[in-house]
Amino acid sequence: MRWLRRLLGSGRVRLDAGRQQALLRDVQYRYGASVQIRFPEQVEAVTGLLNSDDGLVVAARIVSQVADEAHADLQAQAHDVHRRTGRRLLVHRRNYRPLWKEAGPALRWPLFALPCGFHPYAQLAAAVAVVGGQAPRLHRVTDPNPLLTRVFEVLDLTTAGWEYGRVRLDTDAAALADRLISSAGQVLAVMDDPPRLPPSVRELMRRNNNLDVHDASSPRTVGGINLGARMRERLLV
Repeated sequence: MRWLRRLLGSGRVRLDAGRQQALLRDVQYRYGASVQIRFPEQVEAVTGLLNSDDGLVVAARIVSQVADEAHADLQAQAHDVHRRTGRRLLVHRRNYRPLWKEAGPALRWPLFALPCGFHPYAQLAAAVAVVGGQAPRLHRVTDPNPLLTRVFEVLDLTTAGWEYGRVRLDTDAAALADRLISSAGQVLAVMDDPPRLPPSVRELMRRNNNLDVHDASSPRTVGGINLGARMRERLLV
């Protein structure tokens, strides 16, 4: 594997599995929805905690775990729909949009209630920011290809949640999407052979509509986000 050859040829990387586990526990139990700190401040704090090679490993693990658990949750939901109604739903990780278009009202957006307890606007947003901010070092600690796939999966779920899953597009949700897009672009920029963009991203990149963004704690509109323009700007490398 190219990333492994680059790792072996780039000098010794000192990683500490015990330190990684301690960081993971710290991030998992000190932050999240139950903490009386605004999500932007939590993201800043967690990003600071993960500012090391071990922290980068933990950030990559958080992103991957969230994506894996979200997929498992959607598979379980699809199985439950089939058990109750006989209706078969196809869950494809490379493109969740057809699933949400077909069955959005019957589905629960999975990112707010994952077994790991990571909140999308706190620990996940911070982990995504770390992955993007340290993208040039990714090859030293992990294979960036499957990690980039997981980043795109979470981006797919995030945007489909707004459109089909009754997820409110507020400033925290918009910040997560912006970090996912920016970090994916930063990872793509350092890859020798960037993969083809997934179907969900290509679909959204063809759009040019502006979505209203609401205040996180009130109904008022405070801005907007143009996903297509943002994706074209950051992902066409």
